[in-house]
Amino acid sequence: MDFSKQYKEKLISAEDAAKLVKDGDVVDYSWGVITPHDFDEAFAKEITNLNDIVVRAGVELEQFKIFDADPNNEHFVYNSWHSLGILRKLVNAGRAFYAPIKYSELPNYYRTSIRKSNVFITQATPIDDHGNFNFGISASHLHAAIENSDVVIVEVNKNVPRGLGGFENYINIKDVDYIIEGSNPAMKTIPQPTPNELDKKVAKFVVDELVDGATLQIGIGGLPTAIGNEIAKSDLKDLGVHTEMYVDSFVELSKAGIITGNKKNIDRGRQVYAFAAGSQELYDYIDNNEELMAAPVDYCNGMKQISALDNFMSINSALEIDLNGMVSAESSGTKHISGSGGALDFMLGAYNSKGGKSFVTLLSSRVDKEGKRHSNIVPTLKLGTQPTGTRANTHYVATEYGIVNLKGQSLWERTEKLISIAHPDVRDELIKEAEKMKIWRKSNK
Repeated sequence: MDFSKQYKEKLISAEDAAKLVKDGDVVDYSWGVITPHDFDEAFAKEITNLNDIVVRAGVELEQFKIFDADPNNEHFVYNSWHSLGILRKLVNAGRAFYAPIKYSELPNYYRTSIRKSNVFITQATPIDDHGNFNFGISASHLHAAIENSDVVIVEVNKNVPRGLGGFENYINIKDVDYIIEGSNPAMKTIPQPTPNELDKKVAKFVVDELVDGATLQIGIGGLPTAIGNEIAKSDLKDLGVHTEMYVDSFVELSKAGIITGNKKNIDRGRQVYAFAAGSQELYDYIDNNEELMAAPVDYCNGMKQISALDNFMSINSALEIDLNGMVSAESSGTKHISGSGGALDFMLGAYNSKGGKSFVTLLSSRVDKEGKRHSNIVPTLKLGTQPTGTRANTHYVATEYGIVNLKGQSLWERTEKLISIAHPDVRDELIKEAEKMKIWRKSNK
């Protein structure tokens, strides 16, 4: 079918698209690597002429031009569903605001709970022969957002990978209001973390708990990367993927033949993900790869789907864990770090999977600039720290000193286990604090 007439009728410049925004509007900047580029530059030139604008997005990989244009944020407020790197600095400076989420519910937020978008803008692939623009590299919640937007704009970029195999991973031209033929910027990449020796020690404890045919969810960072590297060196086989974020570790394991998905109970042979971010090699691997399955996050992170997969292994990192087993992965006191994301989704899902295991990984301690050691296993989380996983849902915890299973353990038992994998220099102090809290038995000594 020839879509050229419709296409031409919907073409608009980035400058004219930016002028569609009116005072009081909500502007949705999509998600991850496909947040708008040309539109953002044009909108930055208009933002000081507007008032009471709300802009929202998540997993931002760059500081948008609108922040430079309005340095005091007098004309817009910015809400982030999950803040990394640059946006983290803006949140802590009071120039952007984090919106707490349970990631699996984000599509439902758009459909039932939050203000609809007056203008939704996303980068996407060039139109295909069927009139579709693909945004499968960040399927996430975009289809739900599009359904609940007054104006939908696609910024075409030939460098956007085409994420296939799933559903709600594209928009048809009939549902697009305007098309910007963009300047085709390269996809933003995330440098592959380099695990240190302590990360590698943690990784070995986790990998020893994995089994052939397991389905994996791996997060991002030095520890998850070390675990991916350790799996690549192991004898494990027929692993599967069902994750929210598709990361470089999966590419490494796929090319090594370790990931086949042949033992998955659902979506057999498919690597399921909600969005991806990483190296150019990762983007090239995703592009037109039918083995991968780009799907909305309510499917990828859904309890029903995760629990249906036998031997589901959820692997995430944390900042701190207290002696109750409460996990923090998103803030340190009132200092914002990232966001809750889907950590709780996968902790709960893996916990309910037949043979499933949820791993919380962290280094036992950190050393500050003055050379003082601070334990990452703490008596209680400091005031203002936001818990990501409740103590009732914490399963396995691993540091460089070992791995412990907290499932079904009383407070004194989990206290003993957690102190056993704390840094030796802080164990006595943790015992003293546990005694004050009445969660330490004298017989433990």
